[in-house]
Amino acid sequence: MTMAAHDASSRWRTFLEEAKESEVMALLSRQSNFPYLSIPFHELQTFDPDFAEDILEHPKSILSAGSKTLIEICRERGEEIDAFLRVGELPGDTRKPLREIGSSDIDKLRSVDVIITKISEIKPRIHRAVFKCESCGHDIEVDQENERELKEPLTCPQAMGGCGSSRPKTRFDLVLISSRMVNNQWIEIQEQPENVPSGAQPRRGMVLIEGDQVNKHLPGERVTANVIPVVRSEVRNRKKTPMFDVIFHLISSEHESTPFTEISIDEQDSNRIHEVSERDDLMSLIQRSIAPSVFATGILGHVKRSLALQLFGGVSRRLNDRTRSRGDIHILLMGDPGVAKSHLLSFISELSPRGRFATGGGVSGAGLTAAAVRDAFGDGRFALEAGVLPLSDRGLAAIDEFDKISEDDRRMMHPAMEQQQVHVAKGGITATLHSRCAILAAANPKDGRFSKRGPNQSVMRSFQETGLPPPLASRFDIIWMIRDEIRVHDDEKIARHILDNRTSGRSETLMEESIELGPSESEADSFISIANDGQEHLSQDFLRKYIAFAKRTIHPQLDEDAKAEILKYYTEERQSFGREDQFQSDQRDRESVIPITARALEALIRLTEAHARMHLKEVATSQDAEVALAVFKHWREESGIEDESELHSGVSARARSNNAAIMNMVRDLISEKGVAELTQIYNLALPRKISEVEVDRVISKMLRSGELYEEGLEKYKPTR
Repeated sequence: MTMAAHDASSRWRTFLEEAKESEVMALLSRQSNFPYLSIPFHELQTFDPDFAEDILEHPKSILSAGSKTLIEICRERGEEIDAFLRVGELPGDTRKPLREIGSSDIDKLRSVDVIITKISEIKPRIHRAVFKCESCGHDIEVDQENERELKEPLTCPQAMGGCGSSRPKTRFDLVLISSRMVNNQWIEIQEQPENVPSGAQPRRGMVLIEGDQVNKHLPGERVTANVIPVVRSEVRNRKKTPMFDVIFHLISSEHESTPFTEISIDEQDSNRIHEVSERDDLMSLIQRSIAPSVFATGILGHVKRSLALQLFGGVSRRLNDRTRSRGDIHILLMGDPGVAKSHLLSFISELSPRGRFATGGGVSGAGLTAAAVRDAFGDGRFALEAGVLPLSDRGLAAIDEFDKISEDDRRMMHPAMEQQQVHVAKGGITATLHSRCAILAAANPKDGRFSKRGPNQSVMRSFQETGLPPPLASRFDIIWMIRDEIRVHDDEKIARHILDNRTSGRSETLMEESIELGPSESEADSFISIANDGQEHLSQDFLRKYIAFAKRTIHPQLDEDAKAEILKYYTEERQSFGREDQFQSDQRDRESVIPITARALEALIRLTEAHARMHLKEVATSQDAEVALAVFKHWREESGIEDESELHSGVSARARSNNAAIMNMVRDLISEKGVAELTQIYNLALPRKISEVEVDRVISKMLRSGELYEEGLEKYKPTR
């Protein structure tokens, strides 16, 4: 051990009395419930560089000496305080991936970037045990450093005034009231997904938390944990083995105060971002940069434009009544197989900061939201494990095969999408986890392809074919219908694009075998590249930085012009169905049509904010609102939506109107003649173009509900 470790107490005293006098005074005034002193590492390094380096090599002994010195200083000033020292903000060279921590890091101070996946309950642990000798009544103090076993005295020490007896001549009883206890908690940490190598499983670790750090962490949070890896022998069949488990003792942790800090943006990047944001063709440039290998013909070009807006997202706000309005844009892609839905999803999940990808067939409701797992920490109790949505908090979750998620699991999605919270009540645990993420979902029809082709295929028919319930679909801001249609002028372009792209790629095997470790400096440095089609594209890394920078720093507000533009569209759409010149005979049908609802207003605001954020503008103007309206109108036209209430309820306006008309006919006939005959109902329904099948359906519904009963053959009377 170095000299600095031996004279740690005197060095700590000098540092605390000279550099931390005001913090010690605050500690003495008992301003906080937990008496601890937080020391950034750079302050120690500036004051005494050698000593700071030694803390990284021998943290246990030096930090415990520091805590003792702090207690002594408090005692000298007349206060008995059990104080801790917390060293944080470690230098970059101590940062290591969780999967690489091994034998060379044991008992050293290291920092790891992790996500918290589970937390246990608080458990008190004895820090310093006091034992009483039964023979002479002498008290013996024993420090407990190993959390897995209780260390007991072997003899009653004569030098300290004891009788010198050892076991079995005497017994040592634990005196709990005199022992010093501290709160402990276990948490499970996991590597951040962007740091996990392709094809590998994320490495996990168990962390022991003590004292003031308890209850400061939640599942799904990203933290930089400053830890000391320690080893504990594996026990098999009640015998210790030469293999050791690594567990981590937490010294301190830094929560992310601002999102997307995992993406570092230097001054050069910042200048480039501002330079690109001033381009006139910014929207089309970003649109082209999203999955360039997918040929953006026809509707796919518009889909990419909406995905670009989703990546930037609107602004989440807390309203005056403490409720929250979400800013994330949810998009659903419904389409035939082979239209590159999955390709778009995987690209977006990689491009988005904190993006996660899940497939509906291989995920359960608990895997999407949260699971209660028994025996997570070896105590037999339930512990929470966060799923895909909480883990992609403040990011994006791409869910492929959305139609394959079971019906029970889909119900979990409703609050996760609108309130952006996951409410868990499982295994005796009731908790609320945040899921503030945008959702991009893709669904296929059950029979492989959509049955009806062309523009007449309504979005409601598509929902029936994919099996998605209308209430869940209504949570999406944009729903695209992507059909694989035969278009002679486009088919050749798509085929050429695929062939050129496929042949321009490099062989994966050759790349793995070659010495090339990465792109050349000129390639890595260029943030705009020219693709095969001769058009400019932004590199994936630069686009990710651009999105992170915009989401971190830009929070646009709508100006009066933008509000007026959205208001004008909303009121015109609502009133357009009330004009007499648009309909004559079908007035009753038209009255029950709701062309647009208030939910669409929120979607328009989010899209407007996203467009302004893309251009790094703090104020969203009417130009941003015009782009948002164009995107919104386009998906509604493509999906064939006339009545938005049909989207929310799953029942079309005509069906609602027909149901009411048939019920009125039955009631009118009963009031006139006392009985309603089926043939008479058919005759009344004929001029309104209501089919006999619909009449039969409504009457059977009225019979089931107990409103009618059948008196004779095809004769109906009211039950009351």
